[in-house]
Amino acid sequence: MVRLVKARLDDIPAMQELVTEEVKEGVILKRSNDEVATNIRSYVLAKEGEELLGYSALHIHSPRLAEIRSLIVSRKQRGKQIGRKLVQSMLDEAVQLGVSQEVLVLTYLPDFFMKMNFLEISKESIPEHKIWTDCIKCIHFPVCNEISMVYKISRKAG
Repeated sequence: MVRLVKARLDDIPAMQELVTEEVKEGVILKRSNDEVATNIRSYVLAKEGEELLGYSALHIHSPRLAEIRSLIVSRKQRGKQIGRKLVQSMLDEAVQLGVSQEVLVLTYLPDFFMKMNFLEISKESIPEHKIWTDCIKCIHFPVCNEISMVYKISRKAG
């Protein structure tokens, strides 16, 4: 049974191993062990027993905007709703933390996110600090073909 758990520092080697091919292909941004360690509280892992099946991170940009980062599912585990569970976990956490408006994602898989009610947006609407802290490190910068998408957080009056 797949369970979602918060990442621990001793998970970093397995996390790095899981993204090796996607980093080489430029699908996921390379993050150093130190960078992952600094942000370890933002990662949620999908595990079955002790096997790491996938993970994702939620980065808070501001009270109104969060971002889903580093979404990865093991190639042999894809198609089993693990990515969906991870994304839903990130959305739930954003709401729990009080993010007021949107959750951003940059992706090569827009159809996956559209099925989860994300909407495509123009890259020009992405916060500038995102470009200069993350995008500039990408092997595709400045010619990026990722799709920018947001999930609009709805607040129900109670």
